[in-house]
Amino acid sequence: MAKSHEIKVQRREVQGQGASRRLRREGLIPAVVYGGDREPANIQLNHNEVWLAQQNDWFYSSIIDLNLDGTVYKVLLRDMQRHPYKQLIMHLDFQRVNANEVLHAAVPLSFINEEISPAGKAADVAVTHELKEVNIACLPGDLPESIVVDLAELKAGDIIKLSDLKLPKGVEIPALKLGKDHDDAVVTAKAGKEDAAEAAAE
Repeated sequence: MAKSHEIKVQRREVQGQGASRRLRREGLIPAVVYGGDREPANIQLNHNEVWLAQQNDWFYSSIIDLNLDGTVYKVLLRDMQRHPYKQLIMHLDFQRVNANEVLHAAVPLSFINEEISPAGKAADVAVTHELKEVNIACLPGDLPESIVVDLAELKAGDIIKLSDLKLPKGVEIPALKLGKDHDDAVVTAKAGKEDAAEAAAE
């Protein structure tokens, strides 16, 4: 089940590059909220609060509650523009979500128990995480913060594919509907670490 996280925002009355630069100097981030049956809304957020939030996986894949003067809007982060070299967020795009409409999102994979698996204990086996996230479809209320991949039984020669993932209730992977060619490898365990390293480099 999805968890929600609240961030307070303010309405942004002025627009344009000059106005955005002034906001950033004041420690604020210009942003836009779009989607649903409403017009796009221009908002601004506290940079320090967002900077701390964006260090967590949930910021990128969970429902976020934007609190505008007591009114809460449920959104997903869709785009983040960062400064090329400064620790500075330049702009954010959020998409409104409807509780009754299926949404598509990229959710991080959480790998557990690799160190206790037969492959993880073997000195000559290279375990490779081929994917770090997976694209899913579900209702907003079913959106998981991550999908757990349990590697406890992983052995040399094993390949865990998308179709092997244990998905939470109400969650599906649209790519699997496109055929076996889209059933990508998530984890591989190859005997011979040097051979696996060479293959990965190629």
